[in-house]
Parts: sequence; C-alpha cells; structure tokens
Amino acid sequence: MKERCVTALGEVLIDFTEAGTSGSGQALYERNPGGAPANVAVAVARLGGRSAFIGKTGADGFGDFLRETLSAAGVETGGMRVSPDQHTTLAFVSLAPNGERTFSFARNPGADTRLSSDELDARLIETARFLHVGSLSLTHEPSRSATLRAIDLARAAGTLVSYDPNWRGALWPDEKTGVDAMRSLMPLSDAVKVSDAELSLLYGASTDSLLGLSAGARKILDAGPSLVLVTLGPDGVFFKTEFAEGVVGAAEVPVTDTTGAGDSFVGALLFRLSAAADRGEDPFRREPAALESDLRFANAVASLCVTRRGAIPAMPSLEETERFMRERGL
Repeated sequence: MKERCVTALGEVLIDFTEAGTSGSGQALYERNPGGAPANVAVAVARLGGRSAFIGKTGADGFGDFLRETLSAAGVETGGMRVSPDQHTTLAFVSLAPNGERTFSFARNPGADTRLSSDELDARLIETARFLHVGSLSLTHEPSRSATLRAIDLARAAGTLVSYDPNWRGALWPDEKTGVDAMRSLMPLSDAVKVSDAELSLLYGASTDSLLGLSAGARKILDAGPSLVLVTLGPDGVFFKTEFAEGVVGAAEVPVTDTTGAGDSFVGALLFRLSAAADRGEDPFRREPAALESDLRFANAVASLCVTRRGAIPAMPSLEETERFMRERGL
C-alpha cells in the first residue's frame, strides 16, 4: 500500500478574488490561497486522505501564507521550495454574475515556474498512489523539465499520473504553443480531466452532444490514458474508459464562485480511486457502477465548493459531503 493518496506538483499562488466595491466604487479584492495542483492536494486532505504538495513560492509574506495554509489543511509541505529571486505568483480573479471567472496574472515568470528537477522530493512522488500535475508548470523552464522528471519518477515507481490540462491563454506566447504543450502530457498520463471548453480547444471536438464528447474523449484515450473525464459545469461530468462511457449529473446549487470547482472534483475522485487501489482493485477496470458512484461523490464535492468563495477555503470535509449527498438523495 502506498503511503499517501496524492502528491500534487505545480503552481501555488494567491488568488485575489473580486469581493465587492469600495465606498468610491472601486473593485475590492480578497486574498485567497490557490493554484490548481495545490487546490487538489487540499481537497484530498479535507476529505481525510493523505496528500503532499511539491512547488515553489517566493521569499515573501505571500509564500509564507501559502505554506502555512497548506500545512493547516493537512497537506504535507516538505516538498515546497522558496525562490530568492522571484515573487510568489499572483492571480486577479474577476467574477461574472453567474460565478464564472476571468484571470489576470502577475507572473513574470513567477516563483512557481522556478522549481527545478534537482529540487524534487522523489520520496513524495514514489510513495503516492497518484502524482497529479497540471499544464501551467509547462509554460517555462525549469518547471517544465521538473514536471517531466516527476512523471518519469512516478511511472518508474508504479505511481499513477493524473493530469489536468488547465487552459490560461495569457500565460502562453500563442494558442498553438500552449495547445501543443498541453497535449504533450497525454501519452504520459493515466487519468485526464478536461473541461468541455478545453476538450474543444485541444481536439476541435464538438461538446454540445454525447457523440461529440465521446469522439473527443476517444482522441485522448487513443493517446494513452485509461480514464478521461470531461467536466460539464452544472451538468456534471462525462466519463470514458475502454469499457464504458456516460454522464453523471450534478446537484443543482446556488453558485457563488466557481474557482477551484474542477480541482475539488479531481481531488475527490483521486481520493476515491486511491481507496479502490488500496483495496487491491484496478481503479480503471472496475464495473461502471463503481466509477459512477465515485463520480457522484466527486460532483458533490464540487457542488459544495461552488457555493463558497475562493478555492482552498471552499473545499468541503468528508462529513459535509456525505451529509450533502444524504440530503440530496445522491
């Protein structure tokens, strides 16, 4: 049995989330800890799973705050490093009335991109059931090479690789460069989560029908992964393996902030898949009903997340999730 469910690697940053206006009508922003891989690590820990995070912050108050936040959430932070030369990455998040977000980054290039291969804590990777990575660590060196090295270590140790190719257009020099880099990790991954918009971007798939979703997910499966998940916002998630496909719906909830919703979903699913692996099951070859049960659980976690502000502060506990599922008959 592996020592931990998930080790996540990549960006950890400050989300400055729009939080009303000042007396003079100017936008106010609230400091929240964030970064997609860090969010996943916290989601796992909040549910009671053991998780670790590998990443880099600046030698500043924001970096101290992020490390303390992850540690307080129960995430192992021994793999975090500090850059003396680059500040902690900042993202300014504006919210539309429906909770959807637009991002503006202070990342030139930002401390998260300065993680190097020789700074990796191999033990945290090799002793995890899953290594989870995103695509934003591919935008610059040396974090790109560190990500690829981490995946090599994972595969050699029998650690499964989870990948979320998260699109942030402002962080790439052009769309083609970003798309090519995001697609490059597909053959190295066991499980891939994309949004419907990202599936369309990466593979030109039509996502307004099950046929289009299936065709797009098929292209990812053909690259090598065993499980493809396409999140559909309030409509839940489409899944596809070599043995089954389908849609698992989500509960209707009032949406406050969608920041971290996909990450909470991924963390919850990896928590459940890790438990299956610990029972001696192949997490990708179980009966469809078992996977659908895991996806209902992950959808419930994401539903709770979007009812609250921020990403890390919004991650629910196992008790909250199970109560929500009971109340909704999920």
